[in-house]
This record gives sequence, C-alpha cells and structure tokens, in this order.
Amino acid sequence: MKREVEMPKRADAYKKRKIHFIKKDFQFRFILKFCLVILAGVTISTGALFFFSSGTLTSSFQDSRLVIKSTSLAILPIVLYTNLVTLGLITLASIAITLIVSHRLFGPLYRFEMDLKEIGTGNLLKQIHLRKEDQLKAFVACVNKMTTDLHRKVSDIRGEVDQVIKSASRENVPEEIAEELNLLRQGIDAKFKL
Repeated sequence: MKREVEMPKRADAYKKRKIHFIKKDFQFRFILKFCLVILAGVTISTGALFFFSSGTLTSSFQDSRLVIKSTSLAILPIVLYTNLVTLGLITLASIAITLIVSHRLFGPLYRFEMDLKEIGTGNLLKQIHLRKEDQLKAFVACVNKMTTDLHRKVSDIRGEVDQVIKSASRENVPEEIAEELNLLRQGIDAKFKL
C-alpha cells in the first residue's frame, strides 16, 4: 500500500520567511568580520593618503589670512569626516546585503537541518520544499529523491515481511518464529512513517 508524499498545508507556507536571523551567532560574526574588513580598508586608505601627502604643503585661507600647512594636517578633518560617513553608510549597506545573502543561503540550510532531523526520526514521507528564490534546489532534489527511494525500499521490505507472515500462518510455522516476524513488522512500523 503506497501513501502519498506529505505536502505543505498551505500553498504559500514557504513564500515569506518571518525569521531574519536564522543562525544568530554565525550571522553576527559574519557581519562583524565583514565590517572589520571595511574598517581595515578605510584605515589603510587613510594611512596611505597621509603617507603620500606628508611631504607636501597646502595653502588655504583661514580668517582672511593665507595659511600654509602640511597637506596631511590640512586635510585631516575632511578625511576623517568623509571616512566616518562613508564607513557608516557602507556598514549599513553591508549589514543589509549580508543579511539578505546569508538569509538566502542559510535559510534553506536551516530548513534542511529541521527537515533532515524529521527524516532521521523515520518519517520517509517528508519532502523538503523551498521558495522559488531560494538556492540549493539541486541539493533539495537529491535529498527528496533519496527519501523517496528509502521510502520505497523500506515499504518493499515491509511488504516482503508481510508475505513471509502470511506464508508462515499457512504453513504452521512454530509460534516463536511467527512471533518474531510480527515483532519485525511492528518494529518497521514503529521506526518508519511510510
């Protein structure tokens, strides 16, 4: 007897994910490392600018007076302000982009983890479903095929056990063997959802 594969109760159940931080520790560390790389880039860029402009002079007017300063000291406030604003904007953009990208990648992986745990408990009717825009569809297809194949194989084994039980009841097999066959059938039913 074949059973239908479990389908989601609602067609739109997988369209919108409500959890934005799936693996909070991992995503936080990923975003933090990305922002630290940006900070290192800004620091190196500022350092290089000061290094290359340290031997030059710049003239400017301050309070109606002509002032001659080292270029690096003259541009220091502007460079710091510009870098802080740029760092803030890039950090915000990188957090948003990192969340979106990691959500697209780790959202399906989180779903796999939960679904594979259920399959591991013996639910061979379980199929993994993703949203249209999620990645790793080829991997999902392989896992679903594996689950379907396991379902078929365990169902075949259960069917063979049923045949042996029927044959044993017709051929007056000793009670101990018949009991062992029934226990085998019960074990299959207890360990697998078919």
